[in-house]
Amino acid sequence: MTEATQSPVTASPSSLEKKAAASTLSRLAKYTLVKILTLGITIVIGVYLTIIIANMGGEVDNIRRGEIRERIALGVSMNQEMRRLPAEERNKLINDMVRLEEKRLGMDRPFILRSFSYLADAMSLNLGRAQYLTSDSGSKTVRLIILERLPPTLVLFGTANLLLFFSALFIALGLSRHYGSFFDRLVIALAPTSAAPGWFYGIFLILIFAAVLNVLPYGGMVDAPVPDTTIGYALSLLKHMILPTLAIFMSSIFVTIYGWRTFFLIFSSEDYVEMAKAKGLSSQMIERRYILRPTMPNIITNFALLIIGLWFGAIILETVFNWPGLGRLFYRAIGLFDTPVIVGETAIYAYLLAITVFLLDFIYALVDPRVKVGGEGPKA
Repeated sequence: MTEATQSPVTASPSSLEKKAAASTLSRLAKYTLVKILTLGITIVIGVYLTIIIANMGGEVDNIRRGEIRERIALGVSMNQEMRRLPAEERNKLINDMVRLEEKRLGMDRPFILRSFSYLADAMSLNLGRAQYLTSDSGSKTVRLIILERLPPTLVLFGTANLLLFFSALFIALGLSRHYGSFFDRLVIALAPTSAAPGWFYGIFLILIFAAVLNVLPYGGMVDAPVPDTTIGYALSLLKHMILPTLAIFMSSIFVTIYGWRTFFLIFSSEDYVEMAKAKGLSSQMIERRYILRPTMPNIITNFALLIIGLWFGAIILETVFNWPGLGRLFYRAIGLFDTPVIVGETAIYAYLLAITVFLLDFIYALVDPRVKVGGEGPKA
């Protein structure tokens, strides 16, 4: 009697693909959750420190209490009936009104307790009413004030950064082909000019093109009165964007080209590039496949850090050009000690920074297939 043998059951290709897809999805979900939690904790810490600093440890509350008392005392002195009251009763009335106003504003609790509830409100931009600033529509709601200023900043810096990215990428790649040429040496010589911030160049651009040549506006976002037609509004917006966009571009273009050109030169000297040339591949294919693709993670990281730096430079740049964005609003809020607006602006900047860092790894995976999101890293 022969002994029957049983062959092992092999999994079908479709089931293996499903398992691999499920494993990838699980890894991606886990990585995304950890990344969101990490960035969330960072944002919470940053916003809370801003609350402490913006209130100067509660000192701003003392200033506000003094302003409340002064305002109420002035109102009482302007009231004819209250002025007839004895001084003792009038002072008691003022004290009672001050206590009611402080209770309404939540200032009757210790600052350390209010700071945590204020943190929860700051994360959702539910910061109530601003102390001094208003929106263009006249609202004092902090959320409306900030969200009204967000689109102008995104339009200006989004346009400038896209122009900067593609211009620097194209020029740097061209200079790497002509190492040691006149233009290559010129870019190296001009790279230190990027040490000056955008607002520095903005002042000179305003002097030249607005004050002397009188061909471009001094600042603002659109003409006054605002054009009625959509095309007229778009043309006016483009005209007002020229100088601030050019200022941002001039402050970063040369050092960006110099850095990216160096990346291209390093990768173009690798052995696999020489081997590709020996195989007879075209120069365009070699650049695209063996030089540009492996350098993209470095370039994207460099560009992301550049964007973060430009965001914080927006405070002075938008003030110089009178651009109605987050930077100019931040500058005014700091000058007026408008704590709710300062905290709300910090939360917005923290969210923009977190989104940039969060998307960075996913962009890596798109430009470099060796990178696996949530994996151990590129595998040889």
